Amino acid sequence: MAIFELQDEQSVGKVQSVDTASVVVKVNKSDMLSKLQVNHLVVIRASKRGQHLIGLVVKIMRKFDEDVEDDQDEHPCSNDIVKITLIGTFFDKIGSVTNQFKRTLESVPEIDADCFIMDDGTLTSFMGVISQSTADADNPLCIGTYTLNDNAKAWLDGNKLFQRHAVIAGSTGSGKSYTVASLVEQIAKLESSDAILFDIHGEYAPITGKGIQHYKVAGPSDTVKDGIMFLPYWLLTYDEMLSLMLDRSDNNAPNQAMIFSRSVLQEKEKQLKEYDKLFLLDNLTIDTPVPYKINNLINCLEDLDTQMVPGANNKEKQGEFYGKLSRFIQRLSAKIQDKRLNFMFSSDPALLSYDYMNLLCKELMSPASQGGGVKIINFSEVPSDILPLMVSLIARVVFSIQQWVDKNKIHPIALFCDEAHLYIPANVQQGVEASSLLSFERIAKEGRKYGVGLVVISQRPSEVNRTVLSQSSNFIAMRLTNADDQNVVKKLLPDSLGNYAELLPILDIGEALVVGDASLLPSRVKIAEPTQKPDSATVKFWDRWSEGIVPDVIVSAVESMRKQSKI
Repeated sequence: MAIFELQDEQSVGKVQSVDTASVVVKVNKSDMLSKLQVNHLVVIRASKRGQHLIGLVVKIMRKFDEDVEDDQDEHPCSNDIVKITLIGTFFDKIGSVTNQFKRTLESVPEIDADCFIMDDGTLTSFMGVISQSTADADNPLCIGTYTLNDNAKAWLDGNKLFQRHAVIAGSTGSGKSYTVASLVEQIAKLESSDAILFDIHGEYAPITGKGIQHYKVAGPSDTVKDGIMFLPYWLLTYDEMLSLMLDRSDNNAPNQAMIFSRSVLQEKEKQLKEYDKLFLLDNLTIDTPVPYKINNLINCLEDLDTQMVPGANNKEKQGEFYGKLSRFIQRLSAKIQDKRLNFMFSSDPALLSYDYMNLLCKELMSPASQGGGVKIINFSEVPSDILPLMVSLIARVVFSIQQWVDKNKIHPIALFCDEAHLYIPANVQQGVEASSLLSFERIAKEGRKYGVGLVVISQRPSEVNRTVLSQSSNFIAMRLTNADDQNVVKKLLPDSLGNYAELLPILDIGEALVVGDASLLPSRVKIAEPTQKPDSATVKFWDRWSEGIVPDVIVSAVESMRKQSKI
């Protein structure tokens, strides 16, 4: 049964002009003007039988004609005008299936075509059709309920959401963490779910259950054991290692880089021979992830830095690199001795095992059906200056492995990048952040082909790299109060939405504009609260200041800072 039973006497006005997807309607009945609201839906009669065009009200105006007077009150005549953006076509029937909505315009309205407001009953029926269209999948993804009609659930196409990348943006306290937690909970319920959530502040620790695994990047006192993740130095590429160690302002930087490259390659060759993996020598490069002993590397560099060679008259002279590697050796030694970098430079023999990378990738990439699922990785003890490098290291390893999987056997994986502005920055010249950015830009551009989806989460979208954002086709935009952040999101949203993005600063907590390939209808949605809430609630200043007794935690906090651990 068709849900639109439209009668001529219910028309609020007629189409006056048409421009591609924009329509201007002249309201014939002034009493109907009060029933129209910006960002609400209307129905326009299409030129084809069995079809109706669905539009979004973007502007309501009353224009006065000074030259024409109303005969009754001798005041200037008014013209009530409504601007509408067409967003799709509703079909009474497609084949044997009734009541279908598509984000396409099969036709444009004719001049004088009637325009109708959706009353409560019609709106409920229409939103029900929208919900059912995306809920018919075997495992639908529910994001919440529509603000227009809270009886209708808002569903997303899970395939398109991760295939074409997504952005979740919103100011602090707008509900981003709840949105992420809600998505993670639903993903974890799938039999072979596979995703990684970069938990920068440790706020997602409360989310537990079947299909969810927790890991913590090792702190200063952590040892190799279950739940603790180490990211050893030999996983870094040549460029990444130099971004961490090399001072490019040093006059000897070119020599240091060249000697470092040569020495690392030699150490990797030695290690492959010890592993009895001689077949790998023919294809060995500086970036091949083969363990090597960092102390042996330092010894090699020190020998070159102090080397004396035979000279004239049987006298020794300083070698070619004498004294030129001192500062590089000093920086490298300082990094190794820095307890905060235990996750990278731990001396545990297990981290030099040839099979360590296999074990690490199993932890990172195993689906739920193989004991994995959604992996929440806690980076809270990683120093901020090296955070971008470590997050991008995991992303690069995952993407590289996916590239080498047989195309017919690829199992897709999604990367949730919480606080993305910290490691996918908009403005960067060189160093650790530049190395980090390359990995994410490549995933944004090529990830779809290898089954790697990207979900960029940030409270400051204006500080996130534009290339990564522009490659995303889905947006869950929550309240944004900063003008720069609003402008970035507005530019990314389709032009056809008109003033829809003007809602960004006035959205309620937990509300979002959901736009993109995964959403059948651009919508204002009330996000469903997760069952288990992340530990991200804002501290209530006034309430805490009003308490009579407050625990003394300063001394223990100082000791925790010294130990670089809260344990």
